[in-house]
Amino acid sequence: MKQLTQKLGSGEMVVQEVPIPNLGPKMVLVKNHFSVISAGTEGSTVTTARKSLFAKAQERPQQVKQVLDTLQKQGPVNTFRAVSKKLDAYSPLGYSSSGEVIEIGEDVTDFAVGDKVACAGVGYANHAEVVAVPVNLCVKVNATDQMLAAAYNTLGAIALQGVRQADLKLGESCVIIGLGLLGQLTGLLLQASGIDVIGIDISSSTVDFSLENRAVNHGFTRDCTGLEDKISQLTGGRGADAVIIAAATSSTDPINFAGAVARKRGRVVILGAVPTGFDRDPHWYRKELELRMACSYGPGRYDLAYEEKGIDYPFPYVRWTENRNMQAFQQLIAKGAIDLSYLTTHEFDFQDAPSAYNLILERSENFAGIALRYNKNQEHKKEKIRTSAEALPQGTVNVSFIGAGSYAQGNLLPNLPDKVGRVSVMTNSGTTSKRVAEKFGFQQAVATESDVFQGPTNTVFIATRHDSHGGLVEKALERKMHVFVEKPLCLSLLQLNRIRDAVHQANRGVMIGFNRRFSPLAIAIKERLGEGRMTMLYRINAGKISSDSWIQDDEIGGGRIVGEACHFVDFLTFINGSTPVSVSAMSMDDENNLNDAVNISLKFENGSIGIISYVSNGNKKLAKEYVEINSSGTTAVLNDFKEL
Repeated sequence: MKQLTQKLGSGEMVVQEVPIPNLGPKMVLVKNHFSVISAGTEGSTVTTARKSLFAKAQERPQQVKQVLDTLQKQGPVNTFRAVSKKLDAYSPLGYSSSGEVIEIGEDVTDFAVGDKVACAGVGYANHAEVVAVPVNLCVKVNATDQMLAAAYNTLGAIALQGVRQADLKLGESCVIIGLGLLGQLTGLLLQASGIDVIGIDISSSTVDFSLENRAVNHGFTRDCTGLEDKISQLTGGRGADAVIIAAATSSTDPINFAGAVARKRGRVVILGAVPTGFDRDPHWYRKELELRMACSYGPGRYDLAYEEKGIDYPFPYVRWTENRNMQAFQQLIAKGAIDLSYLTTHEFDFQDAPSAYNLILERSENFAGIALRYNKNQEHKKEKIRTSAEALPQGTVNVSFIGAGSYAQGNLLPNLPDKVGRVSVMTNSGTTSKRVAEKFGFQQAVATESDVFQGPTNTVFIATRHDSHGGLVEKALERKMHVFVEKPLCLSLLQLNRIRDAVHQANRGVMIGFNRRFSPLAIAIKERLGEGRMTMLYRINAGKISSDSWIQDDEIGGGRIVGEACHFVDFLTFINGSTPVSVSAMSMDDENNLNDAVNISLKFENGSIGIISYVSNGNKKLAKEYVEINSSGTTAVLNDFKEL
């Protein structure tokens, strides 16, 4: 299939052939008919990508700080690799599309092959011929002739969430600041609700466009003389009941102007990307105004359980989720309550997508909605994408990768020996698969696990999310392959037992990515102390990870102790030369029940004892790892594997 991609480093934009994305549980595979370009959000992304590195750094100070933090903690080599990965990656564009379901994933019951759907989500509803979308970011389309309008569904849900936050009643008034695509949709939704809509924009042509197409009842440019007085007159001298800011700017003018035109105790809703540092006097304080944020499509956004695992919020308690907002917007289109026919001012064939972005950046003519049109009759197969003209390797060791995220690209792939054959790369994203295959000299990017397990591959690296490790290891062993799997090996004792049996049957090697024992300083401790009874202390200043991270999820990541603390159990096992025979642990009480501040006590077969103190609430400036080993009058102290 073909997908529109852009490199953040160079700004290079191209429609290229990539593998079809991986279809996971609770997901549907959709052949796009249309996708809509968000001129504001995507235009800003493309503009930034085409700037110099210095200009990029000026625009993104928070990311510069992250780079400096990484440099301090991980050193120049790993920092360079991390930054290079980000700049060189093929980044997908787009987050609003419509199309036809061509395959459903495991545990999908509400969709069937052939359904017409509207899709949402950054990284999901991309500008691509085929997309894989979680079920909670997908809704059915009522009629085939509404597919173009349905492609606006994501933007419509965002606008609808802003309207819900404004909490307006029939007959009330609302000022919309910014009449771009979001502003247009917001105006249509408000009018369908019986609200008197006053639109403000810096462009006179945009205001005229809004009035001509009845997206607003009244429209003015921001520099209109006596604008505050005009709004006061239109609202009976009281001011607007609510103001929705749909603009994108670094200026504080929208937020202060909103305070000036809102009525006493009115509401101001931030829908666009604007600063919120308003002037307290004379308006905000004296009017007791209320500031509300509209979070994207609505409740469920950024919630791993909702978006990725498909777990819905209970209807009686969360009436409007992001999926229900998408459904409501689609129903408004179907009923004719809102008419989007005027919005699409430009339509491009998908192959000409770069021209659409040039129109946005150059502003060579006025535009509102810009749609990309796909060949809906084309069939798509999960084909291998060759990234090298050379024949597939037939050497002693032929390697393929399943999963190739930040860790694999920063640590595993750069250290592969030159002499090994490099066969296939498969990730959830076709763009990542292709880019990694190209960058690290693999022969092909593939779309399915079976493509990896076929052909000359005899050694597979597994660097996916933790919940998939055990199953993939078993499959590789069934096909008589050697396996390198990132920690943890699996998430359950049942899986562990199955893997143990599979290893014996396959007579192949399985290596887990425990790396501490291979440190030169770890080997120096081992050589100096030998084996025998020891007391061992290992303190890890792991730092905080948000509770909504997949690593913290018991089903996907296994939690941080299963997912990472296994490293340190392995290290102590290596140092004293025997295996644990008993374990006890206590975790700190935590409001989120994360259990990621833990003391683990271990007793080993040879009589050694060890304490692992895994700390998530320490100061960032404290070294990450401290080890103290005591044996027969000798003490070894290891600081961050840099100093012994």
